[in-house]
Parts: sequence; C-alpha cells; structure tokens
Amino acid sequence: MTDSRTPETNSNSDSDPERPPRYEQVARWAEYIKTHPPEVWGPQQNAVVNGQLKSARAVDVSVEEKDRIRDFADEVLRAERENDEADPDA
Repeated sequence: MTDSRTPETNSNSDSDPERPPRYEQVARWAEYIKTHPPEVWGPQQNAVVNGQLKSARAVDVSVEEKDRIRDFADEVLRAERENDEADPDA
C-alpha cells in the first residue's frame, strides 16, 4: 500500500480498477487483525514498518535537503493551522 502514487504522478490512481482505493485495503487489514491474534499479525506489521524505516534510512539526503523538507513541512502545517483558525467549522 503505497502513499506516493497520485493521479498527477502515476496513471494508477485510486479510481484505477487494478488498484483498489486505500480505504478498502485499510478495511481489509482491520478485519484481518480482528480475526487473527496479535501473535500472527504483529510480526507481519513489524516487518512492514521495519522495511519502510530501512528504506527511508537508505535514502541519501543531505543535511541541507532535510532542512529544506522540514521548512516546507513547517510552512504547510502553519498554513493549515491558520486555515483552521480562520474557519473553525471546516
């Protein structure tokens, strides 16, 4: 279940019949963990998370690039907070 595939960057959007929407995958996982003990699904989930962490660590990103990404994220979060404060009913 990838997060990075968007209609703008990949032809396999959530509406693509070959790629079910993420919420269906999440619902399947939720059903799976309801019907299986944590001893079964826990190691599976740990393997996925550990694999993602290992991949993230393998990416060679400079300190400057990390700072640029962090600044961008801070800017996005600040804008979202301002929007939430301006329109509390949204």
